[in-house]
Amino acid sequence: MRSGAFGAATAMFMVGTLAAVSGLIKDYPVYGGQAVRYLLAAVVLLGVTRALGLRFVRLTAREFGCLVGLAVLGLVVFNICVIESTRDSGPALVGTVLGTVPLVLALVSGRPAPRLLVGAVVVVAGATLATGLGTGSTGGLLWALGALVGEVSFSLLAIPLLPKLGAIRVSAYSTALAVPMLAVTGVAVEGASMFRAPTMPEALGLLYLAVVVTVVAFFLWYSALPRLGAGRAGLFAGMIPVGAIVTGTVLGVATPSVYDLLGAGLVIAGIVVGLTARRESPVASVSESATVRS
Repeated sequence: MRSGAFGAATAMFMVGTLAAVSGLIKDYPVYGGQAVRYLLAAVVLLGVTRALGLRFVRLTAREFGCLVGLAVLGLVVFNICVIESTRDSGPALVGTVLGTVPLVLALVSGRPAPRLLVGAVVVVAGATLATGLGTGSTGGLLWALGALVGEVSFSLLAIPLLPKLGAIRVSAYSTALAVPMLAVTGVAVEGASMFRAPTMPEALGLLYLAVVVTVVAFFLWYSALPRLGAGRAGLFAGMIPVGAIVTGTVLGVATPSVYDLLGAGLVIAGIVVGLTARRESPVASVSESATVRS
């Protein structure tokens, strides 16, 4: 469980660091940037898949539906909703709504143990405090709720796929499927401007998003998910604002307030409490070494 906890915490911390590099790509077409990000990530992941000798696996109709749903909801819809909610009401509202991910995953993971629920509530409180209670319009709230559905789907729809595909192939196939969807959205919203060549800082920012926030974080998260179960793994979503706070401090982008530090402390305390709970029925363990032989 320790390796799974470390992987989940690291993955969500990495996702939180994207706030620190957002300034590098703030002038780049938003949807075009997401398409480029997932294209680069898919190339890397498919290359790793080939290098490890992981063959293509034929999926059932249900499994293929889960994979498409994962790409649509967990990647495309999630990104669109975050972008539009931020444009409408700023980042605080969507950050606050996404802070409820641990509680939602705990509730849908079966019969959560009381300690898991308590831990999830503490994590939500900490993430909300660190993010800042959001304010905004009804439209911004609806977009944020859409982002919440996407974030929850990112984990739940992967669970039935991981025993058969493993973390690398789930990451590779979902990112590859997301590219044409985001490209079509980009053309519709941004037109020809989405094809603009990035400047050097923008290219470095997109490369960071592709390699660190997508390739590495996706692999760590999907490796940890079967070991921890959805409820426990969801606790680590609270590490996203912690990652943003720490990275902003290290890079000198922002100085954390007392509320930021208190929120980060609550997140960590909630994770500790939640991890002491009796685990829900586990998902079958996934081993990439085992999938090499499949």
